[in-house]
Amino acid sequence: MKRILLFAATNIAVITLLSVVLSALGIDQWLYQQGVGLNLKSLLAFSAIFGMGGSFISLAISKWMAKTTLGVQVIERATTPQQQWLIATVQRLSSKAGIGMPEVGIFPTDQPNAFATGMTRDSALVAVSSGLLGSMRADEVEAVLGHEITHVANGDMVTMGLLQGVINTFVIFLARIIGYVVDRALFGNQRGMGMGYFLTTIVAQIFLSFFATLIVMAFSRWREYRADAGGARLAGTANMIAALRRLQVARDAPELPGNLAAFGISGDARKTMIRLFMSHPPLEQRIAALERAASDQDNAGNMTRAHS
Repeated sequence: MKRILLFAATNIAVITLLSVVLSALGIDQWLYQQGVGLNLKSLLAFSAIFGMGGSFISLAISKWMAKTTLGVQVIERATTPQQQWLIATVQRLSSKAGIGMPEVGIFPTDQPNAFATGMTRDSALVAVSSGLLGSMRADEVEAVLGHEITHVANGDMVTMGLLQGVINTFVIFLARIIGYVVDRALFGNQRGMGMGYFLTTIVAQIFLSFFATLIVMAFSRWREYRADAGGARLAGTANMIAALRRLQVARDAPELPGNLAAFGISGDARKTMIRLFMSHPPLEQRIAALERAASDQDNAGNMTRAHS
C-alpha cells in the first residue's frame, strides 16, 4: 500500500512541478504567442500515462518475461536434494527478511548469475542459473539468494519501475515541447504538426533518454550496495564476500537480457562503456564496501566492550 501511495504521490508531484516550472518561466505563454496552440495539461497527462504506464506494464509482466526469455524452470515440487535445499534456503531467508515466499526457479546457462523480479514483495520470483549452482559452494549460493531476496524486501523492482516511469514522463513531455518549438521556429510550420516536429521529437527523445539513463544506472548501482549489505546480514558477510569473489573469476559472464540486467547478481564487466552507464558497481568496489562495513562493525564492537 505504501508503494502504491508513493507511486501516486510521485506521479502527481512530477506533473505539478512541471506545470509550475513552465508557468513560472512563461514557457506556456510564449508557446501560445508563437501559435503553437499546445495543450500542456493534456500533454502532461499523455506523458504520465505512457511514461508511468509503460514502465509498470513491464514490471507487471516481468515474471512472465523472465520465465519465457530465460527458460526459467519454476520448482513446483522439489524432486532432488539440490532443489529441496534451494526451496528450504529461500523459504528461511524470506522469512528472515519479512517477505512472502517467492517462486523459485533455475535457468539453464553455464554462467553464474541470479535475479529477482516481480510486481510485489509477496509475489516475486527468485531464480538462479545452473552455472551458479554448479560453481559455488552452498554458503556462497545462500549469500547470492540473500542478495536477491534483499532486492525483493527493499521493494527495488517497484522503486526501479517508479523511477523509470518518472523519467519516461520527463523525456516524453520535454521531447514533444522541443519538437513543437523547433517545428515552429526553424521549420516555419504554423499549423498542426509538421515533419520537423516528428523528426525533432525522435531525436530529442533519444538524446534525453541517453542522459536519463545516467540517473537510472546511478540508482541501480546504489541499490546493489544495499542488496550486498542485506545478503551479508542474511547469510553472513564472509559468505557474501566469497560469493562476489567467485563472480570475479567468472566476470566474463554476459549480462541478463533487457530490464532483468539491473536485477542480476553480476554485471557485465566486459563493457567498455564508462562506469556512469553500468548497472552494477565493479565487483572490487562491492567487496571493498562489505569489508569496510565489517571493519567498522568490529571497531564499534571493540569500543563498546572497552567502555563496558
